[in-house]
Amino acid sequence: MRFLEPGREVEDPLAPYAAVDRRTPDGRPWVTAHMVAGLDGCTAVGGRVGALSTAPDKTLFADMRTLADVVLVGAGTVRQEGYGPVRLSPERSRSRTDRGVPPTPPVAVVSRSLDLDWQLPVFAQAPSHAPTIVVTCATAAGERLALAGEHADVFVAGGDAVDPGTMLAELSAAGFGTVLCEGGPHLLGQLVAADVVDELCLSIAPLMGGDPLPVAVFGPGDPMRGFELAHVLRDGGTLFLRYLRTRDG
Repeated sequence: MRFLEPGREVEDPLAPYAAVDRRTPDGRPWVTAHMVAGLDGCTAVGGRVGALSTAPDKTLFADMRTLADVVLVGAGTVRQEGYGPVRLSPERSRSRTDRGVPPTPPVAVVSRSLDLDWQLPVFAQAPSHAPTIVVTCATAAGERLALAGEHADVFVAGGDAVDPGTMLAELSAAGFGTVLCEGGPHLLGQLVAADVVDELCLSIAPLMGGDPLPVAVFGPGDPMRGFELAHVLRDGGTLFLRYLRTRDG
């Protein structure tokens, strides 16, 4: 056991994350999950994340999207948070175009039922260079599937439910190599259970007493997965933990 001593100041909070090599040996998409939790493990207050997110966490949360080819989010989180398209600062957008990629990444919404409000900004205000994607399954109602196609690019990934492996294969085929999952807990649990999460970026806010909803929700019999600590950053009372999936047994 060791004390973590204060280190040098980090001028750009995104820099330690931008320096990570996110290429995978088999060419499949790299999946980073980015979540925030209180000291008691809660991930929302009154059903929303905003009250848990401190100022430095809000900044990093927005900036992390700079590194993504696509931002993945569950339909429940889209509804609860009133999601819009990705907005980046001019500097962050410019850093993307300098790399030869669009100024902002698209959002991909995972929904089995397609019970979605198509007037939400994430659909109605998506830019032409990053149209919103909806990932669903083959059993989605035909009329809802047709309606989804009028408002988003639709990927069908699985039969009775969205299959994480098939979903990532579809995203890879569309040219998305780095996937940033922003939750919610049920979607994250499904991805971890399928063993497709490579990296977990977890912000710990110095708060307790939120909703009894953990960072990830798992089904009965889902296996445990191991992660190793890659780095720790601190801004005031907020901790930023980065973990990598261990797959060497």
